[in-house]
Formats: sequence, C-alpha cells, structure tokens
Amino acid sequence: MKYYIEVKNSNKAKRDIDQILRNKQWHDLGFRKKSDNGAMRFFDKLCGLFFALIKLKKGDVIFLQYPYKKFYKITCLTAHLKGAKVVAVVHDLGAFRRHKLTEQEENKRLNATDCLIVHNEAMEEHLLKYGFKKPILNLGIFDYIVGVKPQEVQPAHTPWSIVYAGGLSRRRNTFLYNLNEDSMQTWQMELYGNGFNEEECHNRKIHYHGLRDSDDFVANIEGDFGLVWDGDKVDCCNGAWGEYLKINNPHKTSFYICAGLPVIVWSKAAMADFVRKNDVGIIVDGLEKIDEALAKVTPERYAEMRRNTLSMSEKLREGYYIEKSISDAFKKLGV
Repeated sequence: MKYYIEVKNSNKAKRDIDQILRNKQWHDLGFRKKSDNGAMRFFDKLCGLFFALIKLKKGDVIFLQYPYKKFYKITCLTAHLKGAKVVAVVHDLGAFRRHKLTEQEENKRLNATDCLIVHNEAMEEHLLKYGFKKPILNLGIFDYIVGVKPQEVQPAHTPWSIVYAGGLSRRRNTFLYNLNEDSMQTWQMELYGNGFNEEECHNRKIHYHGLRDSDDFVANIEGDFGLVWDGDKVDCCNGAWGEYLKINNPHKTSFYICAGLPVIVWSKAAMADFVRKNDVGIIVDGLEKIDEALAKVTPERYAEMRRNTLSMSEKLREGYYIEKSISDAFKKLGV
C-alpha cells in the first residue's frame, strides 16, 4: 500500500502534491477534518503517526513532505519498525535559510529517509557535503496544479513586458525600488501582488496592478517573461533569499511557466541550468543586463521559447515532475 499524511496549510506546493497523490489513489493517514488552525495541524500529524503505527506493514511506502517539524524522524522510525519504506520531498531546508538548526543536525534528521527528492543538483551537493548518505533524486521543478490553461503563443510586446508576481514587501523585493528607468530601455515591468508601495517608487516603467487570482493570472496574463529575483540589488540577488536561490527551486518559477511565460533568472541561481537545458527563458547576471539579453531574442526565437514553456506548462499542471520522481524513487528502492 502507498500512504501519505495530508496536513492542510497555505503552502500551494505541498497542497498540489497532496492532490496529485490523492488522485493517484494513495491513502491518507491524516485526520480527514482539516483545519487552518495550528493546533489542528499538530493534531493531524499526531493522527498520522498514530495511524502509521497501526496500518503500516512490511512492503508499504509512506510519502512525507519535509519540513515535517517534530514528527519527521519519529514517523520514519515508526515506518521502519513496521517494515515500510519512506520517500520524502524537500520543500525547505531550515539550516540554510532560517539557521534554526545546523546542517549536520538537519542531515541527521533527513538520513532517516530511505529516498529523498530534492530540488536540484545544487541542493543535492549541499546535503551530501554535510553528511547525507541515502539515495537522492532531483525534482527539477515543482508542479503547479490549476484547472485552467494559459494562452497560446502570442507575438512579443513592444516594449517587452516583464511580469513580477508574488509578495512584494521590501523585505524580499527592495530591488523594485532601486530599478532605474535608464536600465530599462527596451522593457517595462508589470507587478502583481500585495505589499508594493507605489508612492515610494518613482520609476514610470513599473506598473502596479495589485493582487490577481492565480487561476485568472494563468489563464489571462499579458506578458512576455516572468522575472525570478530576490534582494535589494539589481546587479545580483543578495540577502538570505538571494543566497537561497543558489540551491532552491522557487515556486514562482513554476507559476510563471504554468502561465505560459518564459522566465528570466539570475545566472547564479540553481534554476539557471534547468531553464537553459529546457529552453524556457533567459539567464542574466543582473537586471541591468536584461536589455542586452533581449536584443538577442528574435521573434522566431521568442516563439520557440514560448512553445517550450507551454509544453512544460502542461506537464506542471498534470503533476509530471513529482510523479516521475516518485516512480524513480520506487525503482531505487525496489518497491
């Protein structure tokens, strides 16, 4: 039997994986009456551990989504006690960004897993460097489940239209206020999300549209590229979030591609290799280099990137990447 523990929360990447497993007839060990309340989420996990102790048997597989807080290691130990295997996917490494535990402490926890699915090769190398010893697989990109389709291939805008969407607070996105009009000769930016202060931004090429529903965004967004960037600098991504891009697969990337938008990513970001190999965007050293990069994109070249992006969008909307990773994990474990 194949099991997972669904714990309701606001993280779309986790909710999407729960939905994919549910659609594939995996059995939920969690408590069915979900709640957004923190105490109830704790109860969900406790129930999952209790039912794992009762239901799991030799040859079964349980799938976990990390971080799983206090119950991760004990759930793995319970599964092994019953003769079951544990496959897990990493969403966030607390040691890298939050520093609530050391890399060695986190690896000690993760080593309780039989097979681990991580974001990319850079995250794999980071974990191996600090002592991870179990089989490890690379997801490539997170899926993005929506019930709508993006628009078909369309001609590029003049000037180029670059979209930036998500939380727009200064904490992560000070670079928005530091962008100079002179470095945006052939493009303009369309902002979507909460937290942007229009009064503090004097760049006339930045247009703020407020919050937009994700389904509406995917189905109707008008733009040429989606930008993946963090920090306060325009020449590089910096700060805790910027450094995290070096090993992280931002869900924002999946969101743009799901909407049919090729992406613009930082050259030192872990996603750069994926974008380059799949030809779904362009890579830049800094935002002031975007004009130079766009000058090389002919109408035919852009149409090709857009077609590649739409093809990948279909895969993301169907859960292709997590399904493939789980299938590969099963092969590694011989189950």
